[in-house]
Amino acid sequence: MTQQITLNDGNKIPAIGFGVFQIPADGSTYTAVKEALEVGYRHIDTAQAYFNEKEVGQAIKDSGIPREEIFVTSKLWIQDFAYETAKSTIDATLEKMGLDYLDLYLLHQPYGEVEQAWKALEEAKAAGKIKSIGVSNFTPNFWKQFIPNFATIPAVNQVEFNPYFQQKELRDLLAKDQVTIEAWAPLGQGNKELFEEPVITKLASKYGKDVGQIILRFANQEGIVVLPKSTKKSRMTSNKDIFDFELTADELAELRALDKGKGSHNPDAPGVGEYLLTAYDIHAND
Repeated sequence: MTQQITLNDGNKIPAIGFGVFQIPADGSTYTAVKEALEVGYRHIDTAQAYFNEKEVGQAIKDSGIPREEIFVTSKLWIQDFAYETAKSTIDATLEKMGLDYLDLYLLHQPYGEVEQAWKALEEAKAAGKIKSIGVSNFTPNFWKQFIPNFATIPAVNQVEFNPYFQQKELRDLLAKDQVTIEAWAPLGQGNKELFEEPVITKLASKYGKDVGQIILRFANQEGIVVLPKSTKKSRMTSNKDIFDFELTADELAELRALDKGKGSHNPDAPGVGEYLLTAYDIHAND
C-alpha cells in the first residue's frame, strides 16, 4: 500500500505518482501506464497538453484495478481557461478518458483567464466531476495575485522541485493553508551534476539505494508528493521503492543545503504565457 497524504479538503493522495509528460500517444503511454499500475503505482498524472489522456484512461480501464483504487490527475490548458470553454473541456476530458470523475484537476499554468477557469473547476467539484482541485506552476507572485480572488483555496500546487530547487519561499507561503506541493521533475530531469552530488552518492551507498531513490525519499520526507517518470519497468519499480528506509535529521539538513534557489523553468519570466500558448496548440487536430 502506497503512503497517503491528506489534502486540505480531506481527500487523500498517494505520496508517489507516475507522470506521463512527453510520453507519446502512439501506444507508449498506454504501455507505460499499464506497467506502472502492474508494479504498484496507484496515482497517475497526465494533462490536456500532454496529448495522451485517452491512452491513460484506456490503460486504467484495461488494468482490471477498481477505479476507486487509482488516483487520477489531469490539467486544464491555458487555451481553454475561458469559463464556458473550461466547463465543456472538463466534460470532454472525462469522456475522452472514459472516467466518471477525476481525483484531481489542476490549472496547468498561471496565465490568461485564471479566475474564470478556477470558477469552472469549483463548480465541477461541487457537481462531483472532480474530487480535488488545484493549480500548477504558481510561483509566490502568482499565488499572491490570484488566490485571494478564489472562493476555494487550492488543495495542491504542482511545481518544479528537486534538491537544487526546494521552493522554500513557496512552501512557507502555502503551509498556512496546508496546500500540498507536488513535484514535477523530482529527479531534476536526470541532471548529471545532481546525480553525482557527493552528499547524495554517499547516502545511496549507506542505505543500499540508488541516487534517484535518495532524491525521492528526501522530497517525500519533506512532505512533497513526487511524480517520477520512466518508461523502463525496472526504473518504475525502483522509483517506488523508497519507503523502507528513513533519512536522519542531519542527513535531511545536508540535503537541504544543496538548494540553489532556482530551477530550469521560471514562470515569472516575461513572455512565458505567450510562448506557451503558441508552443502547445491543443486543438490543432480537433
